[in-house]
Amino acid sequence: MKQQIQIALAGQVGVFSDSLHISDGFPVPVCHFRRAKFSQVFSGEATYGYCASKGETYYGFKGNLLINSEGIITGITLSQAHVDERESLWDLVDGIHGMLIADKGLIGADFRNELREYSGIDLQTAVRSNMEEKRAKNFIKWLTSTRRLVETVIGQLADRFQIEKVRARKLWYLTNRIARKVLAHTVCVCINKKIGNPLFNLSYWSNHKS
Repeated sequence: MKQQIQIALAGQVGVFSDSLHISDGFPVPVCHFRRAKFSQVFSGEATYGYCASKGETYYGFKGNLLINSEGIITGITLSQAHVDERESLWDLVDGIHGMLIADKGLIGADFRNELREYSGIDLQTAVRSNMEEKRAKNFIKWLTSTRRLVETVIGQLADRFQIEKVRARKLWYLTNRIARKVLAHTVCVCINKKIGNPLFNLSYWSNHKS
C-alpha cells in the first residue's frame, strides 16, 4: 500500500513523463560482516554481495533506486545482495521512457540493446578503464555530474532516514520499513516542489527516522 501511494504521488508531479531517469544501487546489510556466518537473521534470504562505492563485501540485501531528473523517486526494488543489478532493473523500467543513466554495473551491449528493444530506453553508463570511450567529452562530463543526483538521494535516504539500517527480523517488515522511508522522502520532496522550496531541504524530517 505504501509503495502504491508513493507511486501515485510521484505520478502526480509528472515523474513518469520525464524523459530522463537515473538508477543506482545501495547495500542493505543485515549484520556486521564478521558475524554473518553465525547470524540467523534472514537465514536463507540474505546473501553476500559487494558494494563497489564502499569497496566492501557485505551480507544482506541490495536496494536499487530509480529517480527522475529532479531527484524524485520513481521506484525502488530490494533483492538479495548477490543479484545482478540488471535483473532488478527490469522491475523499475515499466512506465518510463527516454534516457536512463546508471553505473558501470549495468555495462553490456547485449543488455543495452535488449532494454532498448523492450522499452525504447536509451541506457547510458560510464565505461571501465580498459574500455574505449567513443562519446564526446562534454557528454561524459554531463553524464557524470547528472549521475551524482541519485547519489545525493541515496545519501539522504541513508543519513536522514537510515534506510540502510536493518531493525526488522522478517523480510515483510524490512520491505515495509523501506517503503515507508521512500514514501516519506517523496512526500517531503513533493511538498517542497509545490511550495517552491529547494527540493532536497529535508530538515523537517530530521526527527522522523523510525
